Amino acid sequence: MRKAAVQLGMTQPSLTTQLRRIETAIGGLLFTRGQTGSRPTPLGHSVLSRARPIVAEMAALVTAAREAAVGVGGVRLRLGSIGSRAVTGWLSRIHERLPETETTIHIEVSSNTLLQLLATNQLDVAFVHEAEGFPLHVPPGVERRVLIAREPRFVALSSAHAAASREVIHLAQLAQEAWIVDPTADDEATALRRAFTAAGLDPRLVHVRDTTTAAELVASGEAVRCCQPTADPTPGTVIRPLYGDPLTTQLSLACRPGSLPLVELDALFADLMDAYVAVSGRNTAYRAWLDRHGSPLLPSVGSH
Repeated sequence: MRKAAVQLGMTQPSLTTQLRRIETAIGGLLFTRGQTGSRPTPLGHSVLSRARPIVAEMAALVTAAREAAVGVGGVRLRLGSIGSRAVTGWLSRIHERLPETETTIHIEVSSNTLLQLLATNQLDVAFVHEAEGFPLHVPPGVERRVLIAREPRFVALSSAHAAASREVIHLAQLAQEAWIVDPTADDEATALRRAFTAAGLDPRLVHVRDTTTAAELVASGEAVRCCQPTADPTPGTVIRPLYGDPLTTQLSLACRPGSLPLVELDALFADLMDAYVAVSGRNTAYRAWLDRHGSPLLPSVGSH
């Protein structure tokens, strides 16, 4: 079950729940579970033997439909991305460079989900991030090109918070705060807990998926949350770097080798880098961080 969940880009509890729903709909047990894994029951063997040709036919239908759509509508480019202020600039550059190309974009919180969509030919490229110390589940046949090797995570807090006036904030100064995490984000909560454990602290985590609610909780002083250094502060909040950069991520562009011409992949990477540099240069807190650190991430955006 664990390996199947990884291949499908799902959590194991989600897969178990889905399997139970299928068994309920069919009216019988499909697998027996044991310490050595799962085995199909006789009913499971029967369902699998009938399902495999249906799945194959469906995959062929989807592929044929997509090829027909490209033939009718012209060239198409399917992008995937995590949420980022660089996305708008990335799209703008692509549209300017490829005005005749139909471009779509799929935004996801989970980079693992984007990689799975890429592996199953539902995306052409994907902009993903990986928390340091928590590798993504990269499917076979998918490769990544590193955009930013180590991007720091900042913290968003109320502008009325006692630490808001500080240029850099220590984790210990926020140890008593409630920290908002998105339960659908890959390893966000685990990475935060590890950082606090290393500092000898024990954070209180609040699971919030809605960004509007999260922003209001931060502005009201009810909680704080980690954020990308390129993010803009919402009304009533400030964004500050964390001392020692205890939380970092790697940004990369993922693709299936051969799915796009190398020259086009190079161009997409350059478009994304240009867009990232642009938003980084406009962000006061991140620009100051880059200047203080000698611009290890983006030399072109660094010290004057």
